[in-house]
Amino acid sequence: MAKIKTLFFCQNCGAQSSKWIGHCPACGEWNTYVEEVITKEPSGGMTRLKESLQSKPKLISEIDTDNSKRIDSGNKELNRVLGGGIVPGSLILIGGEPGIGKSTLMLQVALSLKDLTVLYITGEESEQQIKMRSERIGISSEKCYILNETNTQQIFQHIEQIKPGIVVIDSIQTLQTTLIESSAGSISQIRECASEFQKFSKLTATPVFLIGHITKDGTIAGPKILEHMVDTVLQFEGDRHYMYRILRSVKNRFGSTSELGIYEMQNSGLREVSNPSEVLLSQRDENLSGIAVSSTIEGLRPLLIEVQSIVSSAAYGNPQRSATGFDIRRMNMLLAVLEKRCGFRLGSKDVFLNIAGGIRVDDPAIDLAVLASVLSSNEDIPVSMKSCYSAEVGLSGEIRSVNRIEQRISEAEKLGFEEIIISKYNSLSLDPKSYNIKIVPIRKVEELFSYLFG
Repeated sequence: MAKIKTLFFCQNCGAQSSKWIGHCPACGEWNTYVEEVITKEPSGGMTRLKESLQSKPKLISEIDTDNSKRIDSGNKELNRVLGGGIVPGSLILIGGEPGIGKSTLMLQVALSLKDLTVLYITGEESEQQIKMRSERIGISSEKCYILNETNTQQIFQHIEQIKPGIVVIDSIQTLQTTLIESSAGSISQIRECASEFQKFSKLTATPVFLIGHITKDGTIAGPKILEHMVDTVLQFEGDRHYMYRILRSVKNRFGSTSELGIYEMQNSGLREVSNPSEVLLSQRDENLSGIAVSSTIEGLRPLLIEVQSIVSSAAYGNPQRSATGFDIRRMNMLLAVLEKRCGFRLGSKDVFLNIAGGIRVDDPAIDLAVLASVLSSNEDIPVSMKSCYSAEVGLSGEIRSVNRIEQRISEAEKLGFEEIIISKYNSLSLDPKSYNIKIVPIRKVEELFSYLFG
């Protein structure tokens, strides 16, 4: 007879306790413990799979890496975010808001892989719904199997028969294993199901994609250990009311976490945006104040991003500070630099900052464009539409150098900008004659104001 055991799990962090407690000692949250009944039984399909694939210790010199070449997903943006392709045996978790396009992205990838057999397991949609979506996308495949199943033991039996090259799970919160008696989506179910697929991916060198839901706080639903178990965590971001989507790497054991992929949502699915700089620059006929363009770098990709700001008198006494797509604390620091070093009285004014295109930027090189945008709005004088900015600003008001300045200048030149304002310390290693764009070096914030407004 199976042994029945009752445990209490924290819904926030996944910590467990033999009795209910009001305050979680692991994460500090209150009233997050819920009771779950756990029953240990033979694991069925996964047990047979492990018996046929028993591992044994090997010397590191004996391990063969010739068969571990990355798999081309057929999606350039996804390849870039993953670090060059899909690593065999990797477990990849994709999270995002409802309706953002997670299932559409993974179905496109599954249908685009012509040389590999793909098993797409759906627990949320019927097979007919998946077929309708594939017809809307306009991609067909003879090697993509669709399975509507939520029981992991049944899934592993089908995997033994089909022997797929890639497995897609939509979604991990809908799966249920007979090892646990709690309902699907509970913390123990998510952890156990993810653990089974982790063992499967490592034993068979089969990549597994897990689609995950997110909570209202924007974190992936389930225990935090889920993100520790997987090799890669991808975040699919964007506003459902706008057409652009951003795929960002939060954790990646096989590549950089600073890469991002940009897609455009269309009626026929997600279109890869090969030149995101054109997307992130708004099309305007007249020159307006409060707008400046910065040359930034995300991972290996240079981007031109438009910074917009409004500076106005505080109408309700207390001045407001708001930033979208930019760190509010860094914006306050830059405003303090303008007050202290340049004498601008911005303490009694509202300041609103926005990064166009709906993306979030952490590159310090955007500092100079933020200052140019704020100064332009404060003076109500537009800066040149053909000017670009790329430099970090220090607390003493100095303009600091940034890395890979050649790529930043080349990107601005490629998109038709006539001048780029950079740090003087960056210009020492440059040959201005090798570029068809005017390079303006400055040392202090005061020089920026003098150059822009005389």
